[in-house]
Amino acid sequence: MNNHEIDYQLFGDDMQFVQVELDPSETVIAEAGSLMMMDDGIKMETIFGDGSASRGGVMGKLLSAGKRVVTGESLFMTTFTNDGGGKKHVSFASPYPGKIIPMDLSELDGKIVCQKDAFLAAAKGVSVGIEFQKKIGTGFFGGEGFIMQKLEGDGMAFVHAGGTIHEKELAPGEILRVDTGCLVAMTREVDYNIEMVRGVKTALFGGEGLFFATLRGPGKVWIQSLPFSRLASRVFAAMPATGGSKGEGSVAKGIFDMLNGD
Repeated sequence: MNNHEIDYQLFGDDMQFVQVELDPSETVIAEAGSLMMMDDGIKMETIFGDGSASRGGVMGKLLSAGKRVVTGESLFMTTFTNDGGGKKHVSFASPYPGKIIPMDLSELDGKIVCQKDAFLAAAKGVSVGIEFQKKIGTGFFGGEGFIMQKLEGDGMAFVHAGGTIHEKELAPGEILRVDTGCLVAMTREVDYNIEMVRGVKTALFGGEGLFFATLRGPGKVWIQSLPFSRLASRVFAAMPATGGSKGEGSVAKGIFDMLNGD
């Protein structure tokens, strides 16, 4: 195996966090800002790129970091290494209500394709790159844009998604149509395309948008019930329209008033 072998445990229901157990010298990589807590003896370090063991040298690091910029992520990631003598634990939290999906890449043919903001953490050695969609229509109208993330390796990776997560195994030739924002991840063999909603009235007044994703098997897909974009749009839509110069229009006050029934 090329990746560090890590153990883990999930806690919580709707606001989950994952606790990773590290043996001496083992390392886990994570997105900046996802740390919840860690034991004494764990060394925290910011690195350039994704820290993949498969890339070496300055050019490899620049390529890795450049790909992360294209996906809208930070140039840097954070590593957590057990520098002590004995097992240590580090925990990473979900950024919004939903589920954390543990994925053993060695059991998923070494690769998954996911939303560009779905990655939470992984064993050191997992490569976090970009996946260009082959079809132009998918790129322009896919909801997640022309580029999605790909996670490659043979270790554990943790992906986060909103609401309830539905995992579905597609048979060869089986087709599943989903809202573009609800697609979380899929295995490498799934064919992903975009179709326009048929019927002008349905497209304009159906409330589901003009396009949906078409997934064709074989392969496994993960679907989320509450994309963050949908959650955010509902929150902002519920905010009262206020004005004035005393802060009534601030986001913080709008949320406070909404929670208090004002």
